[in-house]
Amino acid sequence: MSLKINFKQIAVGIVVACITVFGITPSVFAEEGDTSIMMSPMNEKVILNPGDSYSGSFDITNPSSASVDFDYVLSVVPFYVNEDYNIKFSEEGSYNQMVDWVTILSDNGKMSPGESETIRFRIDVPENAPAGGQYAAIKVASLPTGEIKNGMNIQVTIGSAYLIYANVAGVTEQDGEILSADVQSFLLDGNITGSSMIKNTGNVHGVAKYTLQVFPLFSSEEVYTNEDSPKTMTLFPDRTYYDELSWDNTPAVGIFNVIYTVEFEGVTTQVSKMVIKCPIWLLFIIIFAIIALIIYIFLRMKNRKTKK
Repeated sequence: MSLKINFKQIAVGIVVACITVFGITPSVFAEEGDTSIMMSPMNEKVILNPGDSYSGSFDITNPSSASVDFDYVLSVVPFYVNEDYNIKFSEEGSYNQMVDWVTILSDNGKMSPGESETIRFRIDVPENAPAGGQYAAIKVASLPTGEIKNGMNIQVTIGSAYLIYANVAGVTEQDGEILSADVQSFLLDGNITGSSMIKNTGNVHGVAKYTLQVFPLFSSEEVYTNEDSPKTMTLFPDRTYYDELSWDNTPAVGIFNVIYTVEFEGVTTQVSKMVIKCPIWLLFIIIFAIIALIIYIFLRMKNRKTKK
């Protein structure tokens, strides 16, 4: 007689035993993407004056597709980016003093599926506020009421954050340095791509702009350009940002003239290059053809010498 162990049944049995013996009610949290707080807008960029107050607002919505009501709480936290430009809500520094200036007029509430609320806040800027960039976020977190399904407490934990980018008026430094900008000249595969590195050396955030233009080798008519809607990126003070801009539909084979332009805080760098796109199979064919031609020429010359 063979013994088959069903690990799934064993795991279910353990859970049931825990519920029966210890009175534990497990919580099942929604998978990411099942539901989320809808927020409009997602961020705000403001100019603040020392000694003044600023009033702002944004809307949050419990999607109609959500299955439960939830109580929500609001909190003001610092936000900035690390060296990889990932947003962090825990790093405090000289650019996060605004956390102490923000007051949420009502810091909690409750919403049913499909309902919306307007969140209002005020920023009271101190007289001695430092000039330059200041960054804070209003985090919205749910306190789910829960729902009982099949004897289990189903809880949905969701959250989001409203980002506030502020420039405090005064003696500010809007400056930056484009450390590098380049386009790869020879491609075996992939897309034509411009890459760059920019450092914001000022004390306020600024917007970098990236454009890519691609022309056939013997034509001035563009086959690709994003000039009408250039790529933009908000760059934070004292941070270096690496970016790539690609032509996603680059043909498998071709020779192109490429112009890649980067602009930040009045500084512009432009790179113009001829780019060859040649897949490795075609490269092998070309190399084989060249070798065959060399051999052919060598044999022809050898035959001529022999006849003489």
